[in-house]
Parts: sequence; structure tokens; C-alpha cells
Amino acid sequence: MNHLFQKKYILTALAAGFLFVGVSFRNDFFEIAKQIEIFTAMFKTVNQNYVDETNPGELMDVAIKNMLAELDPYTVFFNEQDVLKFKINNTGEYTGIGALVQRREGRVYLREIYKGFPADKAGLKAGDEIIQIDDINLKEYKEDASQLLKGTKNTSVNIKYMRQGKTASTAIVLNEVEIKAVPYYALLDNQVGYIVLTKFTEKASSETKAALLDLKNQGATKIVLDLRNNPGGLLHEAVNICNLFVPKGEVIVTTKSKNEKHNNTYRTRFEPLDLEIPLAVIVNGKSASASEIVSGALQDLDRAVILGSRSFGKGLVQRPLNLSYGTQVKVTISRYYTPSGRCIQALDYSRKDKNGKAIKKDKNEFTAFQTKGGRTVYDGGGISPDIAIEETKTSTITDALIKNDAIFDFATQLYYKNPNTTTVSESDFNNFKTFIKQDKYSLDTETELALKNVLEKAKKEQIQDDINTAYEQLHAALVKSEEAEVSKYKNEIVKLLQEELIIRNQYREGLYTFYTQNNTEIKRAKTILNDATAYKALLK
Repeated sequence: MNHLFQKKYILTALAAGFLFVGVSFRNDFFEIAKQIEIFTAMFKTVNQNYVDETNPGELMDVAIKNMLAELDPYTVFFNEQDVLKFKINNTGEYTGIGALVQRREGRVYLREIYKGFPADKAGLKAGDEIIQIDDINLKEYKEDASQLLKGTKNTSVNIKYMRQGKTASTAIVLNEVEIKAVPYYALLDNQVGYIVLTKFTEKASSETKAALLDLKNQGATKIVLDLRNNPGGLLHEAVNICNLFVPKGEVIVTTKSKNEKHNNTYRTRFEPLDLEIPLAVIVNGKSASASEIVSGALQDLDRAVILGSRSFGKGLVQRPLNLSYGTQVKVTISRYYTPSGRCIQALDYSRKDKNGKAIKKDKNEFTAFQTKGGRTVYDGGGISPDIAIEETKTSTITDALIKNDAIFDFATQLYYKNPNTTTVSESDFNNFKTFIKQDKYSLDTETELALKNVLEKAKKEQIQDDINTAYEQLHAALVKSEEAEVSKYKNEIVKLLQEELIIRNQYREGLYTFYTQNNTEIKRAKTILNDATAYKALLK
């Protein structure tokens, strides 16, 4: 009797559970259908009744992208052009001119020229402003101008550009462009191999493997893997790169989601290339996503020493899903966890502050985890390096100068003043301090933005005359303080100017060569790798 009662109880509970799930599903489906119906009716009504002609495609593009922005910065809608750019990011290959194009304040500039590609052969330089492509005047062109510089191989494109106040024109023949995931590697002193990995494209692991094999053939007995400024990319490529250094069948990353089909455990699938070679991985605040999977896994498995500064903290996984008419939506489908079980996501997009910004996880909220060998590591805010090199972090004032392109623009001036030099003199730095006093190079530090906000509110409340004197005094004091900050951080500003000049004269390859001889993190990595006792102690 008791057994029969238990059986009935269990069946009743299961039925209730399925009923709850069914009701929940119907409620969700009804709510989605209801909101779609409301939106469709609203969209149709506005387009039919608005006083001026509307562009339904543009309106919908803006509506969808702004809606998704409420979730997180990584869940995005791709129109047909966006899909093409996304594919290029994943492959690193396209047909174009071979230059990094930047739109700034409605104007189109060449940010960097890639060695040996059409733009380079045509004599274009970083800092050139593109003002016309064929018969399209870019001043009136509101769409992505970089797409006009891509197309079918051997197509000729006529470009009019502005350089140092003078207008010139050239014809460029489009060609295949391949941006390598590993743009540079070299054998350094003391048999240290150095590999730069800049993105996780479809060829990232094969290029890394080829570099590693070549370096070992040259005599490398230690390896530095540089992941600085690497924003990530394909998750499976991160797993394959770890596989070069760890055994087959090792767990590298686990993904977890409310949707069970997105719950996966990713293990290494191949025999490793080298299980013993000492390995140092360099990261910084712009090392994100797949970079953090690699550095986090190698740290958790006690396979590499991580050094530099704390990584970005992106522990979310996205997947592109196809929609109609050649469009896609890239959706955050899960969180990822390193082998020790930690999620290193820094921002909680489910919680927003009063300004609508995602709340950053506080250090007090971090949870401790254990590596394979028993070392303590933490979640919540990126990958914390085993060796933190604090002096490599840039100051707030320098970050502002980078953001407003003051360093880039002044480097352009220096280049044309003396095209063959890569040094920045005392006189050059003094001229830079004068250069940034132009209005367009407002530093927009948090303090300056707050002060501007006060003035704007005072104008709305019509009390600006009452506070004007005090405002001017505060603003003058702030400007004086910022000038002092620029002088204080002279060394890091001069270093960035010098790096820009090296790229102009010797391309990106020249900059990496310069790093191998002068960079603090690389020097520290070599020191650790060359001290076997210190290296092993860090991993115990």
C-alpha cells in the first residue's frame, strides 16, 4: 500500500512539473507573440502616417540594434553588410586595399597601412583622409565607407585623398588581403622563442603551430606567447592552441546556459606538440574572450606562467544564428568556465546602475578556486597574472590622449616633418603639449566630463551666470592639472608616439622587432624563462 502511495505521489509530482513547464512555455510564447504583434502594428502605423518619407530598412536596423544593446554589447544584429564583415573577422581574408580604415567625426581616415598590399603599393599613408571613392563624395556618405574599398579582385578603384592640407588622387587595384593571426614570431636570445597571436581566426592554431615548430627547429627551448590586445575570436581555436601544450583529452573550457543544448565541455582532441617546453603568456587589459580561455586554461593547468596586467574579463560566449534575407543575429548563448571552474566575466549585464551601465564585480565578491597543482586563482574580473607588471598600465590622461587620437595625429605631423626618424625629441614633446591645447583634443577625463555636465545643467536651469566665475576658475584649475599630468606621464606618451612612428616607417613588423629588444613584459618573460628554479616555483 505504501509503495502504491509513493508511486502515485511521484506520478502526480511529475505531471504537475510537466504542466508547470507547459504553462510556462505557453505564457512565454504568448508574451512573445503579443509583443511582436504590437511592434508590427506600431511599425506599420508610423511608416504610413509619419509626416516625412521614412526608410523602413534603416528604422528597423536602428530599432533592433538598440533593443539588443539593452542585453549586452555582444548580442548584435548583422544586416547583410555586417555579415560580410563578421566573416572577414573570422577568416582574416578579404579582397580590398589592405589598410585599416577609421571613421572619425564624419570623416574617413587610413589608420594603418599593411605592408605589400594595394594601398601600400599605391603610396597611401597612415593619416591620409579619404574624401572620395570613385564618384562617391564621402562627406555626404553616411554608410560604412570601408565597404567601398572591398570588392572583386583586380577591380580598379579611384581614390581622392587629403594629406597635410593637399589633395591628391590615385587608382588602386583591389587584391586579396590576408591578415595573419600570427603576424610575427622570432627566436630571441638565450633560445627563447617569441610568438605574437593577435586574433583567433580559423587559421590561428595552424599558424601558431607552424611558428612553434619553426622556432623549435631554430633551437628554441622556451616560448613566450604574446596575447596582448587580442580581442578573441573562435572558441575552438583557443582549445586547439592550448592543445599544442597540454595532453589529449584535457578539459580546456566548459560552457553553461539556461538552454541545455548550449552546455558543452571542450577537451583537447589531438596529441600535443610539446608538454615540457617552458611557457610564458603575456596578457593585458585588452586581452579578451578566447585570449582569456587560453591564458586561463594554461594557468589552471599549471602549464604556463601568466604575466602582464589583468585581462579584460569577458566570460561570455556568442554564436551567430541565421535569419531571413541573409541577415544574422549574434547571441550571447552561455558563460564559459576555465578548468578550475571559474567564470572570469567582469561586468554583470543583468544588474545596471542608475546610469544604465552594467555593474562591475567587486574584488570582495571574487571566489577562490584551485589550479590543478593547488595554487589559488580567482574568478570575476579577468585573468589575474602570476606576475603583475603594474608599470605597463597607461595613465588616465594617456588613455584620454589615445581615445581622442591626439597621439595618432601628432605622430602624423612628426612623420612628415622628418619621415625617416623613429625618435621623439624634447622639442617634439613640448610641441605636443601645445598641439593638444586645440579644442578638438578635449581630454574628456571623468572630472572634465562631470564639470561640463554641471555647466549644461546650469544652462538648462538658467543659472549659468551665477556660477560662471566659479566654473571658469574650476576649469582653469582642471586644465592646469591636466597639463601637469601630461608632463608627469611624459615617458609613456613619448613611447606611444615612438611606436606610431615605427609603424609608419617599418610597418607592424618593425614594431614587434622593437618590442623584442625594448618591451618590459617581454624582458620580464625572458628573465623568468631563463631561471628554471623561479619558473618552477611560480607553478607550484
